Amino acid sequence: MVIGVPKEIKEEEYRVGLTPDSVKYLVDKGNTVIVESKAGAGAGFDDEDYEKAGGKIVDTAEEVYSEADMIVKVKEPQDKKIPLLKEGQIIFTFFHFSANPEMTEKLLERKVICVAYELVEEDGVLKILQPMSEIAGKLSIQQGMKYLEKEYGGKGILLSGAEGTRKGRVLIIGGGNVGYNAGKIALGIGSEVTILEINEERIKFLKENLPGAEVLFSTEEKIKELIRKADVVVGAVLIPGKRTPIIIKENDLELMENGSVIVDVSIDEGGISETSHPTTHRNPIFIHKGIVHYCVPNIPGVVPKTSTVALNYVTLRYVDILSQNGEKSFKEFEPLKKGLALYKGEIVNERLK
Repeated sequence: MVIGVPKEIKEEEYRVGLTPDSVKYLVDKGNTVIVESKAGAGAGFDDEDYEKAGGKIVDTAEEVYSEADMIVKVKEPQDKKIPLLKEGQIIFTFFHFSANPEMTEKLLERKVICVAYELVEEDGVLKILQPMSEIAGKLSIQQGMKYLEKEYGGKGILLSGAEGTRKGRVLIIGGGNVGYNAGKIALGIGSEVTILEINEERIKFLKENLPGAEVLFSTEEKIKELIRKADVVVGAVLIPGKRTPIIIKENDLELMENGSVIVDVSIDEGGISETSHPTTHRNPIFIHKGIVHYCVPNIPGVVPKTSTVALNYVTLRYVDILSQNGEKSFKEFEPLKKGLALYKGEIVNERLK
């Protein structure tokens, strides 16, 4: 199979779909891998690294898309590149369809085969999403701590606290992989941590594995109560294939102290706050009603060396299966069947309907 790796063009996205090591593995299996020049530069990989691995370097994205049977990316296709997609071409990447219905319609018109990283599920685990959620969760506390600084409009407190001062208070809404890893980091720096979750089994897991955190069943009343004293609120809710429910209404911001921070990790699926809208790594925050909002949808993209390698660690196996079996993969391999979202003009994934 001919596999194409274009350069990511989403704002401040520095990750790349395949590392040189992954390219070598796929070439050794009999595939041809075409890489757009400088596609790996943001993650620390030169064109020469890909050439040594057996990849073919081309100058333009047009060449990648025109020659490839399968495109391996990181983020959803951007508007200017969608016209390059060919009917029947496999696109393997993060899509987050619920946050972008216009993109979904355009992809249906192109009659491509979309396999969504965020929907690939194996043994009850969203295997590809998991490492990115881990990184996003850890970074959420780092960013929350930063934007509490007075210079950015924050309260001007240290989230970890210091001798003679109170601990910073972190409220995490959602106890999945993002919430769990945010909790680990927040506890590690000495914060007071509360996690809200609705799944009883997950609540039990969180209590056992994060003994320093207060883990509670999430209700609307409990959220309103806890945001009053939270310094940082982390939005970590995920319903695979669906838009994140709005949990914090605009009026709820009036309950919060000025200078508090909302880190809405869920923004790639719409966000937990009514007032959230996507931002970028270059302009990551805005202030609304005195509350600092951090709403970057591609948080792991800011640490591309770590996140690209972590992503490839889980994606390579699936890329290999697709390259060897093509469309048969969706019949013979259940995780990829679950990841199949759009097929030649039709929505075929129940989670998207």
